[in-house]
Amino acid sequence: MSVSDLRQSYEKSVLLEETAAASPLDQFTQWFDEALQAKVPEPNAMTLATVDSTGQPSARTVLIKGFDARGFVFFTNYESRKGRDLLANPRAALLFFWQPLERQVRIEGVIEKVSAEESDAYFHSRPLGSRLGAWASEQSQPITRAELEARERTFRERYGDQPPRPPHWGGYRLVPTLFEFWQGRASRLHDRLRYLPDGQGGWVIDRLSP
Repeated sequence: MSVSDLRQSYEKSVLLEETAAASPLDQFTQWFDEALQAKVPEPNAMTLATVDSTGQPSARTVLIKGFDARGFVFFTNYESRKGRDLLANPRAALLFFWQPLERQVRIEGVIEKVSAEESDAYFHSRPLGSRLGAWASEQSQPITRAELEARERTFRERYGDQPPRPPHWGGYRLVPTLFEFWQGRASRLHDRLRYLPDGQGGWVIDRLSP
């Protein structure tokens, strides 16, 4: 079978305006909970797309670590490629793909750093190995495996089991300006509902052609 012959018919569910939540956060919460209940592998995994100062886009999978009315939070090395991109262009897009449910959610918005207190709280909740790894990894910079492991040993010896949060590591929050919920349908007649701010604290919902 050739790659061009790979296809799947989507027939598991529907997404209609009359049953969609008025708030995109409520709709996201409902779908996220259903992904958890369905035991979708890593339902908190999302593609994060950024753009650098030259207009070059890049994307990678990261894990969401919190969401509420303020936005969607993830953590990383501020000096990584995505950190440099976000410093130059503090806008980004997120994509959740829950294949077993034939659903995806796109979210676009502006980026802000979370508070130092939020970053500290999450950092100290991580396993020790992950906390030491944040010190050992000069993320996105060339390194050999031997050098990486040597750096980890150095910081383990220096900090033991109580490493502080590195100053170059912390959280970002994407403050949404657009949501799009996609539900696969038969014959490629997919449901796509977009939420845009109405300028008065609410959201306008419209349907996009698949």
